[in-house]
Amino acid sequence: MGEKPNELKVSTPGRVCLFGEHQDYLHLSVIPCAISLRVSVEGTRRNDALVRIDMPDICRVESFKLGGRLPYVAERDYYRSAVNILQKHGFTFSSGFDCTVSGKIPINAGTSSSSALVVTWINFLAQMSDQSIALEPARLAKYAHEAEVVEFGEPGGMMDQYSTAYGGIISIDFFPRMRIDVIKADLKEFVLGDSGEPKDTKHILARVKNGVMDIVKRLSERSAGFSLHTTLSENLGQFKGELNKAEQELLAGTLRNRDITAVGKKLLAKRPLDHKRLGKLLSEHQAVLRDVLKISTEKIDRMINAALSAGAYGGKINGSGGGGCMFVYAPENPREVAEAIERTGGRAYIVSVDKGTRNE
Repeated sequence: MGEKPNELKVSTPGRVCLFGEHQDYLHLSVIPCAISLRVSVEGTRRNDALVRIDMPDICRVESFKLGGRLPYVAERDYYRSAVNILQKHGFTFSSGFDCTVSGKIPINAGTSSSSALVVTWINFLAQMSDQSIALEPARLAKYAHEAEVVEFGEPGGMMDQYSTAYGGIISIDFFPRMRIDVIKADLKEFVLGDSGEPKDTKHILARVKNGVMDIVKRLSERSAGFSLHTTLSENLGQFKGELNKAEQELLAGTLRNRDITAVGKKLLAKRPLDHKRLGKLLSEHQAVLRDVLKISTEKIDRMINAALSAGAYGGKINGSGGGGCMFVYAPENPREVAEAIERTGGRAYIVSVDKGTRNE
């Protein structure tokens, strides 16, 4: 425990998923990368139990009083759920706060704006609590996942919370047990492109996740040797009679993404880094996401193609899909690539690898 601060500012990065899109909820490996677009919470302690949160970016103000478990008043009431989760884990609050939330992360666009916000808010609350604890990244991520996913029965995985809490490039393995490896790779600049198309994250996650989970359940019941973690792509023919054509393609695409992620992890660990091979691998991942999982859109495909024509090495859709953002790896000419993306109607951001949640 430390001395309780009277004022505090905390910020957290957004993230892109380099490899492993739609894999964390299947407990397959993922490689996310924190990016230099951040959200911040800045606040001062009050003399009463009121929490007042000013959100000028979206012209909204939220307020509630601390004291016992807070009732939820919205579908994804993260400000209150974070307080409830921390109280469940033994944190107490004898005073409220006046806070301002602001950020540069595109909202509802696949760059983990909500997870970055929840990580930031929990980091802020834990330090401003009566216990005044600066939580380590793993614990921050765990509490954020509980507040964002578990508390509301959402279908998402754990990648976003861990990526934004840790920062940098990490590899998250879930099998046979959870393991996080920090990857020190000399990555240059990316260009993130926001299509402006709204995403229906819950619908897409449920469609893809439920489809794969149903396949896994059926095959596991009929074959003790089947596993998403160990079954080789070349051995899928033995299950052909159990699945229709669409299911065969979905399973093959899932294992292809798994294998691309494994290759990506080895590639990122090599010195010197083969930047062009990295770009090509991102595009291979995009092909599966576009053609098999069918989570890309025509506009995002145009944005990626324009970026590649302008000199980007490769890229993919980012997040659950159906809209939102794409990104490309553009170590040579990011400004020209950004301009090409904007000519297709997207909004471009030149970004780099960034640190995790921190006090400002």
